[in-house]
Amino acid sequence: MIGEPIVFWVLTVVLVGSALAVVLSKNLFHAVLWLALALTGTAGVFLLLEAEFLAAVQLLLYAGGVVTIVVFAIVVTERLVGERITQTNRRITGAALVAFTVLALIVSTVVRQPLASARPAVEGDLTRAIGEGVLTRYVLPFELLALLMVAALLGAIYFARPDE
Repeated sequence: MIGEPIVFWVLTVVLVGSALAVVLSKNLFHAVLWLALALTGTAGVFLLLEAEFLAAVQLLLYAGGVVTIVVFAIVVTERLVGERITQTNRRITGAALVAFTVLALIVSTVVRQPLASARPAVEGDLTRAIGEGVLTRYVLPFELLALLMVAALLGAIYFARPDE
């Protein structure tokens, strides 16, 4: 596909720009909207990699579900507190230094060991393989993740309840 590199670089700009906007945005609600754009861009990268199932999961669970829950939490919290919630960016220089160090490590690793120029062919139905893997080999981590999410939900309910 000739346009694939162009689409990749457009998605790269969208992802990096929206990720920076998430971190640098002062308004928490705007940061969540930028996060939704970043998660949608990630689904676009999955589509470029021909992983349609992962792109659909990314859109439904993360860009749809998680962002909706966070927006709902922001709206409810602002109503309970009665003041506008802002995001403060303390220690941004240290965080930028760590980010650039990690970027330098990744770039040096890729330069030393370049990636393959051609993608390996995927054999069989990828969605079926993921489903069988989750429900057979990885069923215990899958169930533990479900328990972790239930615990997080119970914790959120505990902290969101009004003090009496």
